[in-house]
Amino acid sequence: MAEQPRSNSEPGRGGGRGPGRGGRRTRPGAEGSEQQVDGKDSTELSEKVVFINRSSKVVKGGRRFSFSALVVVGDKQGRVGLGLGKAGEVADAIRKGGEDARQQMAKVSLRNTTIPHEVISTFGGARVLLRPASPGTGIIAGKTVRAVVESAGVKDILSKSLGSKNAANVAKATLEALRMLRLREEIFRSRGLSLRVATQSEPPPTPHAPPAPPPGDVSA
Repeated sequence: MAEQPRSNSEPGRGGGRGPGRGGRRTRPGAEGSEQQVDGKDSTELSEKVVFINRSSKVVKGGRRFSFSALVVVGDKQGRVGLGLGKAGEVADAIRKGGEDARQQMAKVSLRNTTIPHEVISTFGGARVLLRPASPGTGIIAGKTVRAVVESAGVKDILSKSLGSKNAANVAKATLEALRMLRLREEIFRSRGLSLRVATQSEPPPTPHAPPAPPPGDVSA
């Protein structure tokens, strides 16, 4: 019996673009992608990966890649932190960035769902403007500023990035702007003044002018 020729169409081998050939690989976190990871600790912290950068070093054996991850951590109740992690793998870089952000968490002053006043902050070439907004406005911001203010617990805000678009500098400028916020009560307390609530009182009565004489009455 003649031996039948073997076919080259086995799965995972041979010609053709079958299921065994992998698709195009993309760099994780490219174009400043943003993803959210639920916190696993008891404080219900939320982690957001703002940006992942890949750098390569040419060595004798080829290229050696390393990754850096910019992570924002917050409890959405007025505490937020920013961290940067570097490692040879993406997962390790994100983990290191989250640990660094937890250690640098700071309390920021909020008023209801927005910020108490307007503030401008600068870090490096980045310049960020934050303005309070009325309830129902939402977060009017870019992806980097949005990640920071959402982690802090802000729900209504107007913002504008006026300088560099570098994700690290914009995030640090936004965090610095949130730390500059101060409530009215805090300012009065630091100056040793008592906060008095202004009540709307009735205006003092205006003096009435004497009545004018009738048009036909001319007194001598």
